[in-house]
Amino acid sequence: MNNKAKLIIMGSMITLFGCSQSAKHSVKEYPETRKDLTVVDDYFGTKVADPYRWLENDTTAETAQWVDAQRAVTEDYLSQIPFRENLKQRFTELIDYERYSLPSKRFGRYLFSKNDGLQNQSVIYIQNSLDEEASVLLDPNTLSDDGTVALSGTSQSNDGKYLAYTIQRSGSDWVEIYVMDIATRELLPDHIEWAKFTGASWYKDGFFYAAYDRPEEGKEFSNVNENHKIYYHKLGTSQEEDVLFYENPEQARYFHSVNLTEDERYMFLYESGQGAGSTLWIRDMQDPKGKFEQIGFDMDYYYSPIDVIDGTLYIFTNYKAPKGKICKVDVKNPQIENWVELIPESENVIAGINLADGKMIVTYDQDASHHAFVYDMNGKMLHEIALPTYGSIGISSDYNDSEIFYAFTSFAFPTTIYRYNINDNTSEVFRAPAIDFISEDYTTEQVFVTSKDGTKVPMFLTYKKGLRKDGNNPALLYGYGGFNITLNPGFSTSRLPFLENGGIYAQMNLRGGNEYGEEWHIAGTKLQKQNVFDDCIACAEYLVENCYSNPKLMAVNGGSNGGLLVGAVVNQRPDLFAVAIPQVGVMDMLRYHLFTIGWNWASDYGTSEESKEMFEALYAYSPLHTIQSGDDVKYPAIMVTTADHDDRVVPAHSFKYAAALQAAQTGDNPKIIRIESKAGHGAGKPISKVLEEQADMYAFILYNMGLEYGIEN
Repeated sequence: MNNKAKLIIMGSMITLFGCSQSAKHSVKEYPETRKDLTVVDDYFGTKVADPYRWLENDTTAETAQWVDAQRAVTEDYLSQIPFRENLKQRFTELIDYERYSLPSKRFGRYLFSKNDGLQNQSVIYIQNSLDEEASVLLDPNTLSDDGTVALSGTSQSNDGKYLAYTIQRSGSDWVEIYVMDIATRELLPDHIEWAKFTGASWYKDGFFYAAYDRPEEGKEFSNVNENHKIYYHKLGTSQEEDVLFYENPEQARYFHSVNLTEDERYMFLYESGQGAGSTLWIRDMQDPKGKFEQIGFDMDYYYSPIDVIDGTLYIFTNYKAPKGKICKVDVKNPQIENWVELIPESENVIAGINLADGKMIVTYDQDASHHAFVYDMNGKMLHEIALPTYGSIGISSDYNDSEIFYAFTSFAFPTTIYRYNINDNTSEVFRAPAIDFISEDYTTEQVFVTSKDGTKVPMFLTYKKGLRKDGNNPALLYGYGGFNITLNPGFSTSRLPFLENGGIYAQMNLRGGNEYGEEWHIAGTKLQKQNVFDDCIACAEYLVENCYSNPKLMAVNGGSNGGLLVGAVVNQRPDLFAVAIPQVGVMDMLRYHLFTIGWNWASDYGTSEESKEMFEALYAYSPLHTIQSGDDVKYPAIMVTTADHDDRVVPAHSFKYAAALQAAQTGDNPKIIRIESKAGHGAGKPISKVLEEQADMYAFILYNMGLEYGIEN
């Protein structure tokens, strides 16, 4: 087949990767990183040195010089990999196909996004009928020359006249809000700055949004974010005239948000930030004397309104139901003691609820794979929607409309959009991608791994059919394990060169996520966080013991909380992996809560300040503080990744971790850091930067497994 990696068989290596013919390039000298030995903290009597704290200040000339020096070393290393450009070429070919979002129907017209293939950002289109040609409503590619301005959200006004949209610059969590006249495509003068973790919630002739005070100049991407406030903006006025609608100065580290029912009758107010869920208030906006009434009281739980229909509030919660339940209540008497169970908790976790044609579609996670069922509004199950295989489903529907679409995806199943008939329970393909990939050549199996304490941990393994279990297959393990996040099956072109050439992609469903509900989540938090690392180590050992792979051919990868995972397991079991890629990771567990919104993660991690026991638990696994060192220590090849505009997990985490790795005696394998410019935590990254990062990541992995990647002409 043209433009595919060639078959190279060396000895007993029966894969489509070949053994590298030349000695691996090594890093001869790392940049010198100044150590300040005077910086020492005292945690409950334990003295902890922090010699690289100066790297936390990312606006100084010294830090900038360090970043430049590290970039030079990293580029020098990666440039020596002979097949780096071949990989980038293949990634470019694979992603060059039309990609659509689900169509969203309101006011008798459809909005959807489309990427022609290599566009940096997807374009928003509008059409009055699915049979007519769609026209461009908003093209984010025109907002910047390099694609680093990304569209992060849209909201149509309830009269259908206006579109509010939010943008992010260079991947930062800060957003700006603009407003467009949909009919004329003209931009209104309205412009909101320094908003964060918000969209636009329309009400009458304006909208509500949440923002922080303007940050100190030079500290926009590192200072702690506090005092989240809700404002009301009236169209045609300046931001300075916006009315402060809600704040809670006694709880500076809460997030606040509001949304309204489509008829603007009821408003819901949420406060979150100190637990896995949020508190909830409701207000009747037609009552001139109406006030907010609290109906959800504990941030450890979710209280999520679905809608108000004919005077009945439908609501999803995991209060007294760790795997979730759906309730209903008279909206005039919404107190929690009046809630009636409509769909009770079951053995599987509720992952989503959509209203459609007077019914409900409820999606469940069953062993981390989606199953969708149709219910009537009284909670009676009518039928299950048949899905092709292990996978994930996303649904676009409306309570009053019979037109329903859903998207399905899996590891070897490119995202396909279906039109669904809810009455006869049939689906037909609406849009299928045309991609240079043959799904039928691959298979996915799910295995259950026994962790250290006997817990069964699910793991998906995807590979080319005919794989030989001889222990000689390259494997890439990916995990997260935190913050109630479930890793469901999904398609990504970034894995395909690895898969199509004999690699195994292993997706681990570790504790700390929501795969089995709140109990599964709690089992991977705070003093039990070590369970997550034990689960990951057990998954790697499973692949070895069952002859899928071996430590010389295994890589481990994760981002954010998953970057923490990678750093921790490598420190604990460096012998298990040939390569590690911690991306935008939380690496300093003693100080993470002191930057931007790091305080929000305390519900999962705890903090080093709250107790001696918590400090000791964090100190015992913190990637920055537990790096092994010595003549007998041999770490895998490690490429740390971060970005200069990451204000979610500030780059200081990766800077300090990389400096500590380079200074320690961890063997001769490279320890480099890839620092992206004009990018953030990952959201909104343009395709051009994505392709470069993918090529660098997989080139680094294969090269340090002693493998290579070739292209046929």
